Amino acid sequence: MISVVLTGGGTGGHIYPAVAVAQVLKNDPEIKALYYIGCADNIEKDIVAREGIDFYSVKVSGMPRKVGLKFLIWLLELIIAIFKAVYILLKLKPDVVFGTGGYVTAPVLLASRILRIPYIIHDPDAHPGMVNRLMAGDAKTVSVAFEQAKNYIKFNNIKVFGNPIRLSLSNMSREDALKALGLSPDKITVLVMGGSQGAKTINDAIRDAVPELTKNGFQVIHQTGKKNYEEYMENFSGEYEEYIVRPYFEDMSVPLNAADIAISRAGSLSISELNLCGLPSILIPYPYAAADHQRFNARAMESAGASVYLEDADCTGEKLIELINEVCRNAEKMKQANLTLAKPDAVENIVSEIKSIIV
Repeated sequence: MISVVLTGGGTGGHIYPAVAVAQVLKNDPEIKALYYIGCADNIEKDIVAREGIDFYSVKVSGMPRKVGLKFLIWLLELIIAIFKAVYILLKLKPDVVFGTGGYVTAPVLLASRILRIPYIIHDPDAHPGMVNRLMAGDAKTVSVAFEQAKNYIKFNNIKVFGNPIRLSLSNMSREDALKALGLSPDKITVLVMGGSQGAKTINDAIRDAVPELTKNGFQVIHQTGKKNYEEYMENFSGEYEEYIVRPYFEDMSVPLNAADIAISRAGSLSISELNLCGLPSILIPYPYAAADHQRFNARAMESAGASVYLEDADCTGEKLIELINEVCRNAEKMKQANLTLAKPDAVENIVSEIKSIIV
């Protein structure tokens, strides 16, 4: 029987791959115990709680880029976090640790190294994060989502498993998804999403594009993001039957399966979902993402022929209409490119890797 600790946090791109693996491990008869170590101040605490997994917290923040007083305070915080992680691991006695990145994984993986507990790393992005790059050397296996990630982690046992996707992304048919949303199966459906927090640039551009799109026979599903929803609705004058606006979809399987084209930020999780659903897309990377990782992700998708790349600064309603029409002309080719990139067995492969370490 196997005991597993999962760790990862800060953003959904680091948390949800760990949750996807946890969902499978929970139902595996060989797993006797499952725990999660994250930071209680971050979103992972609530997400993990919904999965019914025991949560333990270590407090650590992102590393300051300049050496100074803030760096010294951070270093002290990291040392304290490592000691706490050692204490937690000694208490839990896991057979293996699985980390998905984010700064909270640093003390946990360092504690694993100190205690000689084997660990596996998964990185969701085309350009791996700093913690994963630094900790890869002692990992039993490094799993990555993008082939391009192998350029940044020099490690013999690196495997391109893809990003594990949550079980909630079901195989709902397009017709059933459209029916659930009250949309027509005879029109091209555009899904607009900027993540749970939204993206003001994309929201403003699609607001300007909606009148033209609906007039030309498109229908639009728009996730504004929770913090942008009220402001968006205040500034949006006009009602269209073919336009659905929501602050956030708890279950993305419905809009993803309903859509023919997606407009999205270039977070790793969103891209993996687009691949799995075979959705051609326009990717607009968030310009202030850590280490510019969204731009690397979007360029990787563009190189594969699975998406069209658009800079945030160039995102206007007129430009979106132009690119939507371009995607429509190449939709089948782009769909096949996405399906080629999809890794539907990512969760199973990672779970097998975790279990194989302690056989």
